[in-house]
Amino acid sequence: MRMLLGENWVDRAPQMDVRDPQDGRLIDRVPKATLLDVELALSVAWKARRIARALPTHERVQVLSLAAELIGGRQEMFARTIASEGIKTIREARKEAARCAATLRLCAEEARRLGGEIVNFDQRPGSEGRIGYWTREPVGVIVAITPFNDPLNLVAHKVGPAIAAGNAVIVKPHEQTPLSALGLAEVLREAGLPPGVLQVLTGDGTEIGPALVSDPRVRMVSFTGGVGTGQQIARLAGLKRLAMELGSNCPTLVMDDADLDLAVPSILSGAYWAAGQNCLHVQRVLVQDAVYAEVRSRLVEGARGYRVGDKLSEDTDMGPLVSEVSARRVETLVQEAVTAGATLLTGGTRDGAFFAPTLVENVAGDLRLYQEEVYGPVTVLERVDDYDEAVRRANSVSYGLQGAIFTGNVNLAFRAVRDLDCGAVIINDSTDYRVDGMPFGGVKDSGLGREGVQFTVREMSEVKLACFRVTPA
Repeated sequence: MRMLLGENWVDRAPQMDVRDPQDGRLIDRVPKATLLDVELALSVAWKARRIARALPTHERVQVLSLAAELIGGRQEMFARTIASEGIKTIREARKEAARCAATLRLCAEEARRLGGEIVNFDQRPGSEGRIGYWTREPVGVIVAITPFNDPLNLVAHKVGPAIAAGNAVIVKPHEQTPLSALGLAEVLREAGLPPGVLQVLTGDGTEIGPALVSDPRVRMVSFTGGVGTGQQIARLAGLKRLAMELGSNCPTLVMDDADLDLAVPSILSGAYWAAGQNCLHVQRVLVQDAVYAEVRSRLVEGARGYRVGDKLSEDTDMGPLVSEVSARRVETLVQEAVTAGATLLTGGTRDGAFFAPTLVENVAGDLRLYQEEVYGPVTVLERVDDYDEAVRRANSVSYGLQGAIFTGNVNLAFRAVRDLDCGAVIINDSTDYRVDGMPFGGVKDSGLGREGVQFTVREMSEVKLACFRVTPA
């Protein structure tokens, strides 16, 4: 498949293989962009920013709305692309394709709402002769760097708001999952997006990423990925806007008054969706002592019932990790914990890139499995005496994306909202809950800024004030 560079779809040599992580099967090849390609893309984007800015609101709305309609009509095609190049089962991939269409519809709605307000200058004595307003303008050129785990919808979460706010955008998709991003670009061009406003560069991020993020013509970098890469981008970017979702280690609290029929299925889904390769993955479950044994028993039974296998099979519940290297890393984290005295309740086995749904208890708080983002189908169970101990342990890691609590006590729920150090607290659902219109982001090492269409559109725009001094008649 070709990449979108400037106004054209272009090939390059050398190329990069796109392979199914399940079995290594070759799916397609894409160009490996060079530094010369980066310079061309930046030059085109710098010119196209004026085209994007000049697009009337109704045209932005029309492009985004039509793109959403086209994706909805091709949902199965996109789902198969997502499942083939990535880590999701076909059932998971269908949900992502549907969410992408919904995301673009939200972007169209926000394009209509992007406005400003009147400013009352006469709030200060002596300013009675002044009137004015503020409005929002596009930032200009945006670079969007996207991950492998949601290769379509997370691209839409960056490209859609950029278009809605009137920006030009260059997308650098993950090396292992570029096809979904290229497919979205095709749809947006088909929907009438002017050439040059969107470009998609495929290639090695370590080679072309620094040149993209450091260029002064780029006014914002939107990145989803690991903390280490985020820190490198921050050092390279210079004085420009940064939006970063950098990972997590999400805690879910289960209190002794929780509805376990609600809690257990939610936790299992959050633990093993996309084989745990999800920033909202339920990595730690802190369970009050009175219900610990029952929760443990139910979770073990549920994990053992997961069907792991071919992603394209309708019967499969969980597919592989993105690579055998990633699966080996997860295996090492689990083995380290068990060697240090943790108890393996179920799972812990690896077959190539596949890793079994895993539950571990008695994990010491200083171990990597407890402190780091596992990014795999492994969940740690912890017994706690009370709410205060649960919150203390939940907050003891360097991440703070989302937290959750299951309880029938509304007062305790409000306390959790206050006490958990994270960007969102989910009550009576697991941490793996998100709608595309909500503010999404975290604190500490989980990142900077907020995604969610309404909030991203505003972060991708600048406030400009107009103040008129009116001469009295």
